[in-house]
Amino acid sequence: MTRRVLIRATGTARPGQLAGLGRALARTGARLLDINQSVTFGILSLEALVGLDHDVDLEAALSEAGDALGLDVQAIQVSAEDYQRWSVEASQPRLILTLLAPHLPAGILAEVGALTAEHGLTVELIHRLSGREPLDGGVPPHGACVECWLRGEEVDLEALREKALALGAMHGVDIAIQEDSIWRRHRRLVCFDMDSTLIQAEVIDELARRHGVYDEVAAVTERAMRGELDFQQSFRERMGKLKGLDEAVLAEIAESLPLMDGVERLMTHLKRLGYRTAILSGGFTYFARYLQQKLGFDEIHANELVIENGKVTGEVREPIVDAERKAALLREIAEREGLRPEQTIAVGDGANDLKMLASAGLGIAFRAKPLVRQQAQHSISTLGLDAVLYLIGYRQSDLDDVTTP
Repeated sequence: MTRRVLIRATGTARPGQLAGLGRALARTGARLLDINQSVTFGILSLEALVGLDHDVDLEAALSEAGDALGLDVQAIQVSAEDYQRWSVEASQPRLILTLLAPHLPAGILAEVGALTAEHGLTVELIHRLSGREPLDGGVPPHGACVECWLRGEEVDLEALREKALALGAMHGVDIAIQEDSIWRRHRRLVCFDMDSTLIQAEVIDELARRHGVYDEVAAVTERAMRGELDFQQSFRERMGKLKGLDEAVLAEIAESLPLMDGVERLMTHLKRLGYRTAILSGGFTYFARYLQQKLGFDEIHANELVIENGKVTGEVREPIVDAERKAALLREIAEREGLRPEQTIAVGDGANDLKMLASAGLGIAFRAKPLVRQQAQHSISTLGLDAVLYLIGYRQSDLDDVTTP
């Protein structure tokens, strides 16, 4: 009858330890069933599950090897019941919980531990995606990020996300929870809203200020927010206020658009890693095209201003890019590129982005209002736009190694 033994080895890491333990196990005739090893702050931790089909003094062999290798080695008998329980747990769905903030307070670990335990989830692995903090104690250049792998029976994911959102708000930490799958590691298309997502401005407000009609445009926006007008109605009414605006003003505003924190780093890495990128905006193609040239987006879809004799007419060409159009464009681009919906990412900040976010495999509300954060799958509020790279699962150290061919 097969005897199963869990071997646990710990100690200061040094070269040759795996080889030494491997030779000791080989002499006993053990079969390797599972193994995991990590080194943290110079301390090695190795766990290996082995099977033995005959009597052998495994403990003595491992003790001798451990002494020679500077490791504390334990051999723990595993019952058939425990082995069966582990097998069942390993087949349960996995969730990925990501913590993001300029700094991560230690107390968040206790809170996250309590939250996951409440939902019957086991923390399987915790590792850091962000770089080391500066020696002077300053803020890490790209924030702090820790990724936790959770395992457990089916949970109410929406309820878990709702509690995580509230917990994160209390501690100034973004907490994202996503289901693990092969597609999570093979996203290929990223679609962005433009205003207040890629840029720190709402272009139509800037145009209105320059044309002296900001208060009138803001009043229309307020009516739309109260539900008195739908997007297309409010958009057309606001556009009408811009009639007669000089075309030269568009170029002046485009040149002065403030980019969102982290957008240049994000786009640099997405292009290097082979992602297709698109702007899907309820704003204007004039400004989306400017960003395309500056940052390298593969394609843009926005509203086309009608300009005649150097003046804005107050009209736009059909179709108007509204919430439904954004979601449809995301699906159309994915289909054209031969991608599954799970391979898409969408990033936006407003209610007009919610349908696009819901259509994507990974929908991210970026620095959004509370209502949008609550309805979106995930949200980022504490870091720059390049924190999207953490939610895709990239380590900062790996990104730093990526160089342009």
